[in-house]
Amino acid sequence: MARAEGRDAWRRDGAEQPAGGQSRWPARKRDQGWPYETAASQRTGRLIRRQPSVLPGFGLTFGFTTFFLSALVLLPLAALVFMAASMSWSEFVHVVSSARALDSYRLSFGASFLAASINLVFGFVIAWTLVRYRFPGRKLVDALIDMPFALPTAVSGIALTTVFAQNGWIGQYLSVFGVRVAYTWIGVTVALTLIGMPFMVRTLQPAIGEVQRDLEDAAETLGAGRLYVFRRIVLPTVLPAMLTGFTLAFARAVGEYGSVIFIAGNIPKKTEITPLLIVIHLQEFDYRGAAALGVVMLVMSFVVLLTINLIHSWGRRRIVATAH
Repeated sequence: MARAEGRDAWRRDGAEQPAGGQSRWPARKRDQGWPYETAASQRTGRLIRRQPSVLPGFGLTFGFTTFFLSALVLLPLAALVFMAASMSWSEFVHVVSSARALDSYRLSFGASFLAASINLVFGFVIAWTLVRYRFPGRKLVDALIDMPFALPTAVSGIALTTVFAQNGWIGQYLSVFGVRVAYTWIGVTVALTLIGMPFMVRTLQPAIGEVQRDLEDAAETLGAGRLYVFRRIVLPTVLPAMLTGFTLAFARAVGEYGSVIFIAGNIPKKTEITPLLIVIHLQEFDYRGAAALGVVMLVMSFVVLLTINLIHSWGRRRIVATAH
């Protein structure tokens, strides 16, 4: 029956039937069954075969993704914006532009940017050491990198305060030189550096592993210095990962609360971060004021992250253009 349909199909297409009654249809298509005929195929005399979807189950997975993101991300953010929108414009401006709020913005974003910059340098050094060198205790050091992920943030804050207080293990020696870490902006930066370090190191390790050592050896053989090799071979490879790690560390630091409140001292207009100010508004049952500060943090964080991503995209395009 199938062979007879095959002969009829070849006649409709105007082609000759191969000798011996063998079908010229590929074996894969024969195994999948004959295509069905539609009204259009009957008029044109050609068979049309249904094409399978390139992404099986795309509709289901896309619907689930949209629902998941809407339920966990979009709806809470929309509720935050609507809560802040219930305030009058004068009330909103009074809350978000008060002297206490402006000082908290300056400390939160300034310390977060500084901590991410510190992680950019020292995180690269740690990742490079763990990838390129073999030494006793390497696995232990590699495991310690993830400790800020496992520890509760409050525990990290208490530990840092114990170490850097004026009578702490390190703070007592720093106080001799007049350097105070705990209960100052320096302590806030140290806490944010600690919780952001794993993001930078774990992002850089795979990128450093992809750097081709053969190119480094060839460049050094041709007389290139180490700085030139780093600038022309190593840096273009790891730069996207460095920017990604910087973005993750900065975003994590902006929203940090638990590890900061213990070492910061929470002095108004000096060591008070914006998340703490939001909690203070909530404790005073000023939910709309807390929502207003949250909207400002949301907008400022989005602008900073968008700028970093645009720089990231520009850097990647420049690297690709240079390679070609």
